[in-house]
Amino acid sequence: MSDHRAAVRHHTLRTGIVEFDNGSGSTVSVPCTIRNVSGSGARLQLNSSLWVAEQFTLIFRSGLRKGCRVAWRKGRLIGSGFADGYASPDEQAVMMTADEQSRHRLGIGARVKAARETRGYTEEQLAERIGAAPSFLSSAEKGEADIPLYQLMHMADLLMVSLDQLVAGAAPDEVDAA
Repeated sequence: MSDHRAAVRHHTLRTGIVEFDNGSGSTVSVPCTIRNVSGSGARLQLNSSLWVAEQFTLIFRSGLRKGCRVAWRKGRLIGSGFADGYASPDEQAVMMTADEQSRHRLGIGARVKAARETRGYTEEQLAERIGAAPSFLSSAEKGEADIPLYQLMHMADLLMVSLDQLVAGAAPDEVDAA
C-alpha cells in the first residue's frame, strides 16, 4: 500500500459515492468528495463521519464503478487503492480530465526515464529490449504517448523496479515543476 500513498495524484474535487456492505447484507451508500485521483487509486473526503468498510466500491459521477481497498485513514480522509490494480485508459478518461491525464503520462514518462538512466540504458537500448522504436520511447518519456501495460511491465523487469514505482511512484523533481 505504501506505493499507492506515494502515487502522483491529480487534484479534482469531484463528487462521488462510496458504497459498501455493512456486514449484515445491506448496502450503504455514502456521499464523498474525490479530492484527487491517479491511475492506482483515489483520496476521498467523506461527507459524514460514518465508518467505511476496508473494501468498497467508489462510484464516479459518470457512473464508473471501481472496487477499492482502504490504504490509510485520517479522520474523514481515506486513501484508497484500486482493488484490480491500475485503471485502464478508458477508466482514466472518465476519472481524470485531459489535462490530468497529460500530467499523469508525463509523470510515468519521467519515472521511466529516471529508472532507465539509473540502470545505464540509452533510449535506443531500452526501446530495442521492449520491442519498440526509439522514437516511441522518446515520446513516451516526454509524456506524449501512452505506454501499453505489457511494455511497462517489461520495462519494470528490465529496469529492476516495481510496476507501481513506474506508474505511481514519487515523481522526479523536473515533473513537479511542470
